[in-house]
Parts: sequence; C-alpha cells; structure tokens
Amino acid sequence: MAAPKKGRRPAGAPGRPGRALALILIAMVALTGGMFATGELTPRLGIDLAGGTSITLKAKPEPGKPNAINKTNMDTAVGIIDRRVNGLGVSEAEVQTQGEENIIVNIPRGTNEKQAREQVGTTAQLYFRPVVTYTAGTPTPDATPSPKPSAGGKDPKSTPTATPTAGATTQGRAVTDGLKKAPTPTPTGSASKSPDKSGKPDAAPSPDPATAALEKKFAALDCTKKTERVQANLGVKPEDPMVACGKNNAGEWEKYILGPAEVNGKDVDDASATLDTQRGGGWKVNMEFTSAGAKKFQKITSQLSQQQPPQNQFAIVLDGEVVSAPSVNQALSANAEISGSFTQESAQDLANILSYGALPLSFSEETVTTVTAALGGEQLKAGLIAGAIGLALVVIYLLAYYRGLAFVAIVSLIVSAILTYTIMTLLGPGIGFALNLPAVCGAIVAIGITADSFIVYFERIRDEIRDGRTLKPAVERAWPRARRTIMVSDFVSFLAAAVLFVVTVGKVQGFAFTLGLTTLLDVVVVFLFTKPLMTLLARTKFFGQGHPWSGLDPKRLGVQPPLRRTRRVTAPIDPKEA
Repeated sequence: MAAPKKGRRPAGAPGRPGRALALILIAMVALTGGMFATGELTPRLGIDLAGGTSITLKAKPEPGKPNAINKTNMDTAVGIIDRRVNGLGVSEAEVQTQGEENIIVNIPRGTNEKQAREQVGTTAQLYFRPVVTYTAGTPTPDATPSPKPSAGGKDPKSTPTATPTAGATTQGRAVTDGLKKAPTPTPTGSASKSPDKSGKPDAAPSPDPATAALEKKFAALDCTKKTERVQANLGVKPEDPMVACGKNNAGEWEKYILGPAEVNGKDVDDASATLDTQRGGGWKVNMEFTSAGAKKFQKITSQLSQQQPPQNQFAIVLDGEVVSAPSVNQALSANAEISGSFTQESAQDLANILSYGALPLSFSEETVTTVTAALGGEQLKAGLIAGAIGLALVVIYLLAYYRGLAFVAIVSLIVSAILTYTIMTLLGPGIGFALNLPAVCGAIVAIGITADSFIVYFERIRDEIRDGRTLKPAVERAWPRARRTIMVSDFVSFLAAAVLFVVTVGKVQGFAFTLGLTTLLDVVVVFLFTKPLMTLLARTKFFGQGHPWSGLDPKRLGVQPPLRRTRRVTAPIDPKEA
C-alpha cells in the first residue's frame, strides 16, 4: 500500500476548523465595524419601499434627424438629468437608460421631489453669455470682493485679477454667439463729486436697483454649496443678466456676473473634439453654427473682440452653470474653435455638451409611478413577513427531520443573514445599492438555496453512517462529495443571477443582484462555518455517540451495531495462493 505524499492531507482527515471559524468571525466584526464607521446602520431603500416617484422618459427626434437618438447622446442626457435632480437636493436619485430610447428616473421621497419632476423632462438649457466680471479661486460670502465695473471695457481699471479658466483655459479663436452688451454694474466705491452752480457738490447718483440687486446676489453667492448654485438662477430668463458658478482647471469654484444671452444651444449645428495639430498636438473643440446662428455669432464676436478682459470672454452656460469661458480675439461667423489646456476627455465632454444643447432630442413622459411612504412601508412589511414565514417553515422542517443538526443549520443561517445585512448596508454608500422589493424577494429565495446546501451535507454524512462509520470519519469523508454538489448547485444559481442582471434593467436587476450576492455568501458560510462547526461538534459526546435527538442516531438511520471507524474492503483471495 502506497503511503500518502508528504505534505498532503489524506482524504477524510480533519482540517483546522478553528482557523476557519476565526476568519469568518473577523469578517463579521470588520463588516459590522464598517457600518458604524460610515454611519450607515440600515440598508438604503428603493422608492418602492421608502416612497417616491419613478418616471419613464422616451426620447423623440425631430423630423429630419432620426439618428439623434444614439448611445452617446443618451448617456449625455442621463448625466445632465442626474445633475439636475441631485443638484436640487434630491439625494440618491437614480437615472439610467432602459433600452435604446428610454430613460428611467427614480426620485426618492424628499422635499424637492416636485421641483425635480419639473426639471427631469425639460430639454437642457444651453446659452452663450458675455462675461461682465468674475472672481477667481473658491469664493465664499465672507471673502468676496465687490464686482468691478465693466463699462463696456472702456474703464482701464476694470480688468480682473486673474485669467479666467472656467471649464478649460481657452484662447486663440474661441468665440461665442449672439451676446447683448452686458449691463454695467454700478461701482460700489465712492463717486466723484463736482460742485454745481450753488457751490454744493453733486449728490452721488443712485444705483440702478436691478444692478444693485445683482451685485448683492453676486457677493452673497457661495459656489461651494450645491443648493446655492442651483437656486441662484431659478426663474432667470435668457434676456436677463445672471450670476453663475463654474470650475477652473484646478477644480476651484469661480463665480461670474454674466450679461443677457442672445444665442442658445439650438444655434449650434454641430460640435466635435479633435486634435489640435497646429498647437503642439493638444485637443480643441470645433463648433459649427446654423445659418441664423452664424449671423448672430458674427455680430457678437465682433463686439467681444474689441473689449478688454474679462469683457472679451463669453461663458458657455448649461443649466445655470458655467462649463467654459473662452476669450474672443477676432470676429467669426459660421465656424469657431475653442483651444487651450484640454485633455481628450474634457474636450469630448464639452463637445457633447455643445452638441446636446443643439440636438433635436426631447423627452416625453411615458409613465409616472408615485409610491407613498405609507404604501412603501406596507410593501416592506409584507416582504419581511413573507421572509419570516419562509424562514420559519425551513426551521420547522429542519427541527422535525434533522433534530440536533437543525442547530447547525439555524446558526449558519444567522451567520449568512448577518453577512448579507452588513454587506447590503455598506453597498449603499459604496455603489449606491438600494434595497427594493424585488431585492427582498431575492433574499427570500436565497433562504431556500442556503438551506439546500446544509441538507446536501447532512445527507452525505448520514450516508456515511449508514455505511457503518462513526461520526468523526463520516463528517470528513462526506465533505468532498457534498462540496462538489454544493459548488455545482451554487454555480448554476449564480450563473442564472448573472445572466438576469445583464439582460434586464431597473428593479429586476435588484432581484438578480441580491440572488447572486447571497449565493456567493452561501459558499462562504458552508466552507468557513458549517463544515468547521460540524467537525467540532463531531468531537462532542451528544453528536459523536449518536444521541437519539442529535439527528445522527444509527438506529434511526437503519444501521446495526457495531459501527466501524473506517471502511475496510477485503480483497478476494487468489485461488493460486490458497
């Protein structure tokens, strides 16, 4: 008989159950600690459980441009809508595409839910506005200088303190379209006084109330606060001046006073990002205007090119936020380019923004589903009751059929539940996972999958005992066969969940994700907890000697004593040797 290879544990030999149990205990403690560290003690709930509104938008092309609905434009629309609804303070709103022409917007219950609904279906508002003045860096209300007078660029003292770089530093032939002459804010400093005929100095001219209000709004605006950035321009008309915020290349917020707009995104016929071979191989953005837009574009660029900085700049404003503020060096008409310190990604992003403002792409509300908090709570309660009933039936079956072995199964289910709960809770802030009703159904289905793994192992142990072995060797020799069956069963379940997750969208993905997660955890629990625990319990008197209530009583299993500790196979005697 050949001896086993050195360093290799023979089949049926016990492993090191203490290490495996310690490992899963450490994992449970770490995950629980992570929950308290992040402050997330409960899983995030989807709108069908927490309440909210789900809106299905369908993209519609205008006549003559059927190819406007494509993946790039739909992804751009998703990004803009996501920024809108979450920018209004609607936390955890979900925006995703469904198919080729639908967008699903899930807005959780919140104070700004109604306002978010109004913003969702509207077309992106893209305008080109002249820059009156701006402040560099990251302005705050306490350290914001008063805006300097523009005076149409005639005042030599009205130059800014730094070169504007909102979105991307732009120079060269960057241009804008259709800008009215920006209003001249009244200086906040003291006005010069000259005596009149009576010998008394003239009184300081009273500032324009609209200009004074704009200056006050500009001084108070804190661009670091999302709610202030969004609410600063709610209700502002294109023909009115405005204050706005934008980021520079360093990621710092800058704020602007901008003049009225005469050009909007629909005046842009096309925009694309290309390599700038004339300026060292960097990236630039090319713009083409419509025939009507080209006329306005030429008029405005001729005006801006004669101004001094920063009044020779125009701001590209998308939904009230400055995405770029290039300067104008010469009058242009139908074509223009924006060059500067662009990367490929930033140039493509700006080109998409410009194109989206001009795209004949609008959305209609196909379906709007509103779930109240009360209805969501009832659904969650119903789901938890269903899960409790399913778990109770599994426990009753285990107790009735497996008796003492039911303790192993119940404790394993508890460990699996702890791991599932903590991981789902941490996935909320981690990847934005929200527990919806289909996900709860997936967790309920997983109870049966996990219990099935225990049953497979228990039945393999019983088969070994029926073959005449005692519990210790039966536990170890049953594991290899049970392990193969469990792995195949869980692989099929996980594969089904993965396929379902890939081919579906929306809430069904929640079911598939939860089913796949719990299937993986079933493997972890069976390998690192159930098997090591059975190895330890086999050494106890209650289980090892086959107590009638242990679920491993040889008499109940139809085995006649005496039991043998190992399985001996007697080789037949060769007649020649007899």
